[in-house]
Amino acid sequence: MLSFLSRIAGSDRESAFEFAEVIRAEIFSAERLEQHAASLAAAQTVTAQPVAARPLTARLRHNHRALLDAHRAIAKSIAAGGAITPAAEWLVDNYHVVEAQVRQVRDDLPAGYYRQLPKLADGPLAGYPRVLGLAWAFVAHTDSRFDANLLCQFVAAYQRVQPLTIGELWAIAITLRIVLIENLRRAAELIASRRAVRQQADRVADRLLGAGGKQAQPLATVLQELESVQLSTTFAVQLLQRLRDQDPEATPALTWLEARLATAGTTADEVVRDEHQRQGASSVTVRNVIMSMRSISAVDWADLFESMSLVDDVLRTDADFAQSDFSTRNRCRDAIEELARGSRYSELDIARRAIQVAGTGGTRRERHAGYLLIARGRRAFESLLDFRPSVRAGLNRVIARMGIHGYLAGVALLALVMLAWPWSVLLSGGIGVLALAVLAASGLVLAVDAAMAVANSSITSRFSARPLPEMELADGIPADLRTLVVVPILFTSSEALAEHIEHLEIHHLASLDGDVTFALLADWADAPCEAVEGDEALLEGALDIGR
Repeated sequence: MLSFLSRIAGSDRESAFEFAEVIRAEIFSAERLEQHAASLAAAQTVTAQPVAARPLTARLRHNHRALLDAHRAIAKSIAAGGAITPAAEWLVDNYHVVEAQVRQVRDDLPAGYYRQLPKLADGPLAGYPRVLGLAWAFVAHTDSRFDANLLCQFVAAYQRVQPLTIGELWAIAITLRIVLIENLRRAAELIASRRAVRQQADRVADRLLGAGGKQAQPLATVLQELESVQLSTTFAVQLLQRLRDQDPEATPALTWLEARLATAGTTADEVVRDEHQRQGASSVTVRNVIMSMRSISAVDWADLFESMSLVDDVLRTDADFAQSDFSTRNRCRDAIEELARGSRYSELDIARRAIQVAGTGGTRRERHAGYLLIARGRRAFESLLDFRPSVRAGLNRVIARMGIHGYLAGVALLALVMLAWPWSVLLSGGIGVLALAVLAASGLVLAVDAAMAVANSSITSRFSARPLPEMELADGIPADLRTLVVVPILFTSSEALAEHIEHLEIHHLASLDGDVTFALLADWADAPCEAVEGDEALLEGALDIGR
């Protein structure tokens, strides 16, 4: 099966990033693309000890600088009145899109996340994330054209052979952006090199034609300098365009150029056609890259991720998990990732085990897979998996179990450490015990205050607030979850009562559809006796407004 990566793997270069060719190969149909995904999954092997490779962030910075230089060069050429190709025009008009993609990759690819992605053991992308190879193949065989449905089919075919991790699925968007930026940079370098060749051809034509008020140079002199030069297609086409329809004195130059082309086994018409085809292909690729960057930014990747995730397919067999909101589902997936890193089970195995164990639960809450992943059933489930937390996670658990006693002990220990050195200096200086006690008491206040600041900062950095698990209830609240929302108020005046009822109506209109009811739970204000004048009137007014 023809593959861009297989072609560059046969070269003598070290990696795919050392290959300057535009990332473009045979365009596959949807069926052919699925077959290629399956063969790619079978060929890619992952290693726990990847070879050293240049970080993708470093390559991203290099590509960003190269694209910025190309943008400035093209803009300068436009300002000088020079002609540019459609591909160059696409780049200069949409450079802000490229900048946005670079920023997005930098934000979405922290070093810790990158280290966790499975790396390839061999091939032109050895040492780089496996998902990068997947994105590279997709871009190459679609000519950089992004289609969300086609991507889902491609990933599904890949996962039928080799499942991807949760982190890899999230990284598909990142790696697609990286490959598109890489491809655009290569296209930009090709644009720049061809522009330089055309400028060289223009200088030769200027010498032959005496452009700019200068004396035309002898034909033999100019052609003699070109005899030992390998003429590229771009050079030949540009020179042909400049010399055709000119003074007949330039005809010998055309005759010489056509003879050179004949020696190379081609003709003037063929090189012109080939050059136009190359320019058209380059323009299509650059256009596809820009349009794909826009499309990737417009896609809801949360929905796309869940449609591709095999773990989600398993967990959604639990109806309550399927009805949970995205934040709750994502917390469950994060828990599965953590459990997989600390046990011998894969993410898919853990998801299946969670569904299996949850099915034996007693209450409805215990039958939710999330009960084992992010709630009170987590510790028992960890024991079942023989889970071993990381050092950092284990330390956080110890601190959490210690609670307020651990906090106070930590503050006291920090304060004593802060005071130990000043005390030792004062004691060695021969200060009296009474004076030392006074100074120690004075310094203790400051030390405790500083220790509390350090402890609070450490705790807030280790432990953050987590949202409570929620149900999405996109179709409204069902009858088995019918809800009564009660708002307590005091009867004070008819005007205040009317305002409370108006607020209650606003809450009702803004609430979810389904079986939900709103009510006021009212009482009279404090009084010296059980009933006072006006109570009955307020009650009647409330009933009238409620009707």
